[in-house]
Amino acid sequence: MNMLIKNAEIVTMNKKEEILTADLHIINDTIACIGANLDVPQADKIIDATGKTIIPGFVQTHIHLCQTVFRGQGDDLELMDWLRNKIWPLEASHDEESIYYSAMLGIGELIQSGTTTIVDMETVNHTEYAFKAIAESGIRALSGKVMMDKGEEVPLALQENTNQSIRESVDLLEKWHNYDNGRVKYAFSPRFVVSCTEQLLREVQTLSEYYNVMVHTHASENLGEIEIVQRDTGMRNIVYLDHLGLATNRLILAHCIWLDDEEKRIIRDRGVHVSHCPGSNLKLASGIAETPFMLSENISLSLGADGSPCNNNLDMFNEMRLAALIQKPTHGPTAMDAHTVFKMATIGGAKAVGMESEIGSIEVGKKADLAILNLNDFHTFPSYGVDPISRIVYSATRADVETTIINGKIVMEDGLLKTVNKKLVLHEANTSIKRLLDRALIK
Repeated sequence: MNMLIKNAEIVTMNKKEEILTADLHIINDTIACIGANLDVPQADKIIDATGKTIIPGFVQTHIHLCQTVFRGQGDDLELMDWLRNKIWPLEASHDEESIYYSAMLGIGELIQSGTTTIVDMETVNHTEYAFKAIAESGIRALSGKVMMDKGEEVPLALQENTNQSIRESVDLLEKWHNYDNGRVKYAFSPRFVVSCTEQLLREVQTLSEYYNVMVHTHASENLGEIEIVQRDTGMRNIVYLDHLGLATNRLILAHCIWLDDEEKRIIRDRGVHVSHCPGSNLKLASGIAETPFMLSENISLSLGADGSPCNNNLDMFNEMRLAALIQKPTHGPTAMDAHTVFKMATIGGAKAVGMESEIGSIEVGKKADLAILNLNDFHTFPSYGVDPISRIVYSATRADVETTIINGKIVMEDGLLKTVNKKLVLHEANTSIKRLLDRALIK
């Protein structure tokens, strides 16, 4: 499509973090030109964005689409009880349809709130149907089937043979990696050290290097989890992952709340990426990550909402606000300022997925992944004299997202989803969770 967006306030997030009032010209999937009063007589689509704000699409680096239909089913529990008593039994009960509609439910919510790229971890079974939802919806994603070949109190349906887990992962990678000219990519997704044998993790390291793809896992989220890892391996999480050769710039680690000095050094020196999930960390009472320290050490830091049953929404506006506010009582009012967390939500996420030259900012030559916000409302006014980024982080909500564009295609316009059938997905989400609860015998 040849598209022209006119007269917008553009929050570029380029190296100078320029904020412009200009037009934006998109050809196919790419930003072709940014400037005032652009003359594009051949435009197929013209959007008048006068008085509106364009931002780079959010990049969420830790999501579980397979868990979206579990929203409200795991409230008020700590991590290991939450997994063993609720999430693992429900994941074990998934079927093809429930995976597909769980993914569509999450994707619809993500698109509505301006997220254009996700790093998604699925469950053990039926991951093909999550990829189908990703492909159909138009969202940009790195995704992979979860890998679990050990663990206590794991339901039978989630207990994998090591070779089977690896074979299925590679089959999915070879089918889906770089689908739609790279819009969809594969990431190996061992759940966490607690549920993976050393053999599996070593194979993941080898395959990640061979295929040059990311590895996405959890680490140091919960003190009980760390105790299990130390008991089983004699090492702390990050030290063990480094021992296996996994601590590289191809590794995305969700959470990283409870790190010692050696682990922080490994993460920094190896270029490992950390996905900070404040909403999930607070709800599961896991703790508060030391994000100001990580940033001071130039650790690659981005944001993710995690899953619906440990957060209850997938809203980047909520994550940005929490990421800023939870640090201020300890580190002072200037810690984690609005510009810092907005950078984490955009270009920081792009860096984590190795795509900072393609997404994460609004610049000529980059992919047209962006959201148009309408901030003309009571909760965002007055606007005069207010830093636009502070206005977005501290005042705006997902309801302010009017239009979302991914890869140059409009996936939501004027609040109406174009690639997700909302009525059908909401109906099937309820049908799916009823079926899963009956199957899992969870009430």
